[in-house]
Amino acid sequence: MTDYGMVIDLERCIGCNACAVSCSQENNVSLDKQWNRILTEGGDAMDTPEGSYPENGRDGTLSMNHLPLACQHCDNAPCVKVCPVNATYKRDDGIVEIDYDKCMGCRYCMSACPYNARVFNFDDPKTLPTDGTGNVEERKQGVVEKCTFCSHRVKEDLDPACTVACPADARIFGDLDDEESTASRYIEKYETEQLLDELETDPNTYYIRGEMSPGRTRSGNELEGTEKKAAGNPNGVATDGGDGQ
Repeated sequence: MTDYGMVIDLERCIGCNACAVSCSQENNVSLDKQWNRILTEGGDAMDTPEGSYPENGRDGTLSMNHLPLACQHCDNAPCVKVCPVNATYKRDDGIVEIDYDKCMGCRYCMSACPYNARVFNFDDPKTLPTDGTGNVEERKQGVVEKCTFCSHRVKEDLDPACTVACPADARIFGDLDDEESTASRYIEKYETEQLLDELETDPNTYYIRGEMSPGRTRSGNELEGTEKKAAGNPNGVATDGGDGQ
């Protein structure tokens, strides 16, 4: 059975926010919301290091790393357990999604999520252009929303938008149940961690620290192991009710 997950190589991540921008663009996210955030491991504020500046040659101790953060798509997802109307659910392929028609806006899932990965639409969405962006309908006021691993793209055998957009090839998406997938091989070979693993949420997102991996070694939009899409539609996602090819 397919179990989609993501590996993020923190040694390759340069904190450029291309993944966050492409996520918002692709998924029609309101300008005052973000599904995908880049946190700074370093100083107290975003994009600031910890340590001291060099005074005599190379005696400085400055250090800063970046931590991309979105829904972790946990196998033991707290958000799924607390939703009183079953609006949040775990799909058979490992993706955690929200049924926006069922969501009653109670925000129990936001309180339960230890990764602060969900946002709530207090107001009507704000987008530029005003009629929206990307290939996903905007969510209405009064519902919770989050990263979906671009499930609409996965349905078309395409990698998530953030994976394709990363200029450092730091994001690798694939089937964790396939031992031969790049994601599975990297988890086996490199030093990886799951965030807050002591909570036993068992996220489907893994982070590489230490030795740098080769990253995403493929070009194009397609999921690993799927056929190349027609050149006439670089995004591969249907915009007219067709099959996207």
